[in-house]
Amino acid sequence: PPTGPCRHRAGGGRAACRGLGSVLGGGGKRSGGRAGGEAAAETVSGPAASVSQSARPEPPGEPREKRPQQNMRLAALLAAAAKLPHGYRYGTNRPWTVAAQRLNPPGRQRRKVFVEPLARHEWTVFRGDTVEVLKGRDTGKQGKVTQVIRARNWVILEGLNTHYRYIGKVAEQRGTYIASEAPLLLSDVALVDPSDRKPTTVDWRYTEEGDKVRVSARSGRIIPKPEFQRKDGIVLEQWKDGPKDTSVEDALESSYTPALKTFEEDVMEKMGIVESSRPQRSYWY
Repeated sequence: PPTGPCRHRAGGGRAACRGLGSVLGGGGKRSGGRAGGEAAAETVSGPAASVSQSARPEPPGEPREKRPQQNMRLAALLAAAAKLPHGYRYGTNRPWTVAAQRLNPPGRQRRKVFVEPLARHEWTVFRGDTVEVLKGRDTGKQGKVTQVIRARNWVILEGLNTHYRYIGKVAEQRGTYIASEAPLLLSDVALVDPSDRKPTTVDWRYTEEGDKVRVSARSGRIIPKPEFQRKDGIVLEQWKDGPKDTSVEDALESSYTPALKTFEEDVMEKMGIVESSRPQRSYWY
């Protein structure tokens, strides 16, 4: 909404001004509509936010060209707010999946979950690492990390901390029980040192080459990060080409020769076809 005094032009201006304030901020009077409209412009994403931002006058001595970073931050904030609703609660499912959307329907406010904030350097466990469980019924067991959920400080281990769910029950079928892995807190697991297969704490250090590595606090050995493994089990660094695989050299070889010819003319030249007729001249305006 405009920050200056309302002029109430061309009949019904006062009603229109009050109506704009009531729509955006919920206030009917001048002061309530103005304050509510400014609050709504900060929270509403979409056309209303763009209209309210464009309606504000330029501050004196500060042109729009000198404020690109502020506009970019506002656009990024509005885009982030449009993706996930306020009060969204993360779970084991990805936010864009149907299961996650079913648990967080539009207009439903779920109970807030308080998560201890962790800095980036405090995350020492990644997908593919081998860790040992420190608390729970599987205490002392070691497993492989299959999923990391940083929004809730969760890790999911393969085959550990499982519970059974009954699924597939319909009118014609009885259904069955399946084992489902429940998440564990990051503080309930410890990274396993590959040298002695025992849990240890980890510190971040830098090598002489400048690489950031994980070092075991007990043995001083470097614990390398796990190699990225796809869902089909293929590790790119360990892959060996078979007889029917295309080599990297053949894939990167440039066999195209640029020429000022059409596709038809190139094919005719390759096949030895000679065209005696001349094409009709065309003019472009």
